Amino acid sequence: MDYQITLKQQAAQPVLSIRKITSISKLPEEIGKAYGMIAMYMQEMGEQPKEAPFTAYYNMDMENLDVEMGFPVSRPIEGRGDIKAGELPEGKYVEGMYKGPYSEMSPAYDAISAWMKEKGLTPTGIAYEYYFNTPGEVPDSELLTKIVFPVK
Repeated sequence: MDYQITLKQQAAQPVLSIRKITSISKLPEEIGKAYGMIAMYMQEMGEQPKEAPFTAYYNMDMENLDVEMGFPVSRPIEGRGDIKAGELPEGKYVEGMYKGPYSEMSPAYDAISAWMKEKGLTPTGIAYEYYFNTPGEVPDSELLTKIVFPVK
């Protein structure tokens, strides 16, 4: 498959997020719960997400995944409880779009990793996925996910 991969400079982006350790089997449930809590909080605050929701992966330990789930917001907003105010740091990011089932994303990750290696770019160790639709909205074959790697 051919992926559109680009290198972009990104300004710091305020976010509201929830970070936790979970297993891959519980991840869909945790993502749904986190997005629901944050969306409800943003609604209470009269805010809208600035962009699609994301999940940041800080490791790839499938039994103890360290993930941050959240929404980019237009301005810094105070957190509450498990919902933390934060930001995605300013810097260079490599991104590629993937269309299809979540379970078949490995080739997209491989293509992006190969592209970074070819360009001499070193990932920081964090991977972000931005979800532009959900399995409840479209068939798995139509799922759109932006995969993003911050690079040094």
